[in-house]
Formats: sequence, C-alpha cells, structure tokens
Amino acid sequence: MSLKDLLIVSAAVAIGFATTAAAANSKRTFTLAAIEPKGGVTVDNEPFPTAALPEGSGIVLKQPNAEGRWEVSTYLWSAQQITVNQGDDVTLQFVGINGASHPTTIEGYDQSFTLKRGEAHSVSFRAHKAGMFKIICATHGPTMVSELVVTPAAATE
Repeated sequence: MSLKDLLIVSAAVAIGFATTAAAANSKRTFTLAAIEPKGGVTVDNEPFPTAALPEGSGIVLKQPNAEGRWEVSTYLWSAQQITVNQGDDVTLQFVGINGASHPTTIEGYDQSFTLKRGEAHSVSFRAHKAGMFKIICATHGPTMVSELVVTPAAATE
C-alpha cells in the first residue's frame, strides 16, 4: 500500500470516527414530578418518633391528632438520577404534583425556574459539560435533590 493510499484510508477512518461520535449524540427526554409521599399511623400501633430529622422543610412530621394519628411526608423529584452523554440534547419536563411552589435550579447549566402545582415546565439544553450536577428545589431541602450525570464524550484520536 502506498503512502497516499494509507493517508486516504486513515482519513476515511478518522471521518468514520467523527461520524460515529456525532451519531452517538442523541435527543433525551425525561419527566420529573414534584411528589410528596406520605405515611401515617396511630400511636397505639407505632409510637410517635422522637429522633431529630434533617434540617429543612423537605421532611414534614405532624404531631398526633386527637385520635392519635401522626403522619410523615417528604418532598422528592420522581427521578433521583438522570444519566446522559456529553453532547446529548436533553429535555427535562417538570410536573408540579405536590407542593405549592418549587424554586428549582439545575447547577452547572444556568437553568432556574419556579414550578407550581398543576403546572408543567420544560427545560432544554445541550449537555456540553461532563460531571454531576444537582437539580435542587430551594424550598424542600435536603430531600428534593436529583442528580444530572453527564458522562464524558469518548475521545476521538
């Protein structure tokens, strides 16, 4: 094989890698719901807990009522972790189910908005930087936090 043929084959392989890498980028859509799981019981079945809970308004513990029923609830995003590839076009669709208001930030991607109960909010961006980025509700910490994981693009050498 001549040097010229070798260069042509090398260029074709390089173009193939670049095309493969570009083709690997995809459009990804995820839905995150603002939810509030709850549980309750009466003190005759389970005593009211006395241990301290984490600081913040993400966990709510209600004292026993007149019938002795107590409840606990917590606010969460329905997806705890979302994984995408660097270079993917990502759409996150947020739906407000529980909680009146969720001031939300996607760290590292300059995305902030307030989600309200009964509303939907869509955020789209290209996952241009790899790493782990928190999706945080400023009202309901420390429990209402999800992670956006952006895996690094494969090196093309």
